[in-house]
Amino acid sequence: MAMVAVGGMVASAVIKLVIKQISSAIGGEIKLHWNMKKDLEKMKMTLESVEAVLSDAETRSLTDNSALLWLKRLKDAMYDISDMLDDFEADTDLWAATMNKIKMPRKMKKMQKRLQKIADDRNNYRVLPETRSEDKQVPDIRETAGNVEEAEIIGRTDEKLEILARISGSTTQGTTIIPICGIGGIGKTTLARLVFNGSEFKQYSQVWVYVSQKFELKKIGNIIISQLSPGSPIPDDLHSIHTRLRELFTGKRILIILDDLWERDPSRLQELKAMLKQGEASKVLVVVTTREKRIAKEIGTVDPFELPPLSDQMCWDILKVKSIFETRQDKERLEPIGKEIAKKCGGDTSSDINLLKHASPIELEISRLENVKSPEEAHSINLGEKQTVLELTLEWSKGANRYVDDMELLTELVPPTTLKTFEMEGYCSVGFPDWVMSISNHLPNLVKLVMGDLPNCKSVPPLGQLPNLQELTLISMESLEEWDTSYLSGEDSVNELKLVCIDDCPKLRISPHLPRAASWSIRNSNNVLLPPRESMPHIDYLTVTAGDDMPLHQWGFLHHLLSLRHLRIEGCTNLTISPEISGALHSLEELTICDHKKLEELPNNMRQLTNLQSLRLDFCPSLRQLPQWLGELASLKRLEMGSCSAIMTLPESIQQLTNLQELRISFCNPALKKWCNAGKNRRKLAHIEQKASKLAFGGRVGSVFECLLCFSTVQV
Repeated sequence: MAMVAVGGMVASAVIKLVIKQISSAIGGEIKLHWNMKKDLEKMKMTLESVEAVLSDAETRSLTDNSALLWLKRLKDAMYDISDMLDDFEADTDLWAATMNKIKMPRKMKKMQKRLQKIADDRNNYRVLPETRSEDKQVPDIRETAGNVEEAEIIGRTDEKLEILARISGSTTQGTTIIPICGIGGIGKTTLARLVFNGSEFKQYSQVWVYVSQKFELKKIGNIIISQLSPGSPIPDDLHSIHTRLRELFTGKRILIILDDLWERDPSRLQELKAMLKQGEASKVLVVVTTREKRIAKEIGTVDPFELPPLSDQMCWDILKVKSIFETRQDKERLEPIGKEIAKKCGGDTSSDINLLKHASPIELEISRLENVKSPEEAHSINLGEKQTVLELTLEWSKGANRYVDDMELLTELVPPTTLKTFEMEGYCSVGFPDWVMSISNHLPNLVKLVMGDLPNCKSVPPLGQLPNLQELTLISMESLEEWDTSYLSGEDSVNELKLVCIDDCPKLRISPHLPRAASWSIRNSNNVLLPPRESMPHIDYLTVTAGDDMPLHQWGFLHHLLSLRHLRIEGCTNLTISPEISGALHSLEELTICDHKKLEELPNNMRQLTNLQSLRLDFCPSLRQLPQWLGELASLKRLEMGSCSAIMTLPESIQQLTNLQELRISFCNPALKKWCNAGKNRRKLAHIEQKASKLAFGGRVGSVFECLLCFSTVQV
């Protein structure tokens, strides 16, 4: 299987070389007959069409013999084309050159016919140029990648030591998530495999999950369960999966590899993190591989490890071993060709960007832009004319040296007006080119915008003027100070956004108005929370992660959220709220308080949230008790507590919650079980059962007394 993978890699490199060779022949000094030039151009177009589906063919070749055979035929044809052009260019003898010119058109016609047959045959394994990435039904060929022996792995020893050093630096209990990120094909899975097979983790229970482009949270959870407890029943709902994972994680040391994570939605990534943070007295190490830095930063609990590209020498070493090069009789002739191929395998974007001149996909990601050597090179791809492109990502590598200033380069990369999703990462200039500052004129159809890892940017363009924008994310912009929204008034106001995410923008202030958005997520961006705002009836959902230095009563942001229904607060240890805030939150229906390790009691002012229907407390280990005033929350229908290990009783007033329909308690103090089993206390909870509702301990649902028998205890 390793030989197949290298074979595909070689095919990718060879086709690039041949296209380059044809381009050189067309535009070079060789005197070509007019029809021959047309044949070469037609051949080049055919090869570019084939190249567009080559990555799919390489993936399928691992499990599909017809795709493997197709790749072999393609490579053979590439070598023959290259030899044909070499022969034509090398003829210095007048008679031989004349005869070659006579024969060449016939050879070209024959070669083009052969090449077209190969191009047509690609349909035999259902690889079409129009196939979009999310529609591909590619088998999960990497599900058991962790079983490969370390002897088969070449290179990345230094990187393995670096990852191990980061893991060993995590001495605390709980879950540590270490992301490995980098462009495709440079060894992220290989590095994860080295860790997985390392002697350092022989005493750990081990799990390997191939996530793939199709993100399924339940599937990930069930794969972990099946590998930790083979043969055990597979839960069919997330709550049961969480409960089973808590049981399996508690008191254990576990290493989990999540290979090839593509999911970008921050909320779904937070759900994945929550699922992995289970169990008491456990040590869970999770290594995640992904192509995108933004995903790595969102999923990780420590800084991502950015894997550098393979060096030319490393690529050549891999090719030599996998092709059994040293045993070949013709190795002296093949060595220069192999080294040239190795250079291409390393992934030099400075040459690859030229391949975009005639490409016009639906989704386009241009990474490692720091390798573009001139503005003219970027201008030559005519990005603005590629009207089929709907999703575009422009990415510079963090900390990399540049040939061209980022702003100067971005000036030449004006997207097409058809664009609906635009992501820009790693841009290091302070300002933006004119087309960005008048973005509504250039991208009127934009629906989603992500700006991440822009370390020097101090202000953002007038994003609120984009008429169709629905989702906006600003992430890791440590110098960003200002978002001027003075234009958001009167006739210039745009339609309401669905979601605004602001993450790791510690200096950012938004003034004078907040953009209209139904849902907000604010993480580690305290300045956004500070100033009081005018009435904001449009905000429905709000998620906030704030540090110890930002008590809730200082959140001026909350003063006028007249229609806020869902609030999630993460990490804030001081939940004391002001009368102004408690009054403003009179419409609140759902409140989640999670990851508050120092929280000892709920603030008294929360009793004024009389319209609250759902209260959820997660990972609040210092919370000693629920307050007696809980009974005043007459509208409460759902109460949930998880990992609140200091709570040993429920308040007497719980029997006043006559509308309570669901009570879930998991991984709390064993004394709470004893309290619930007492006869007088059973009567206080009986009204829940009488409403045919749910009382659950440790994930099972049923009557009060049935569920008390399956209460999950905590090891102390």
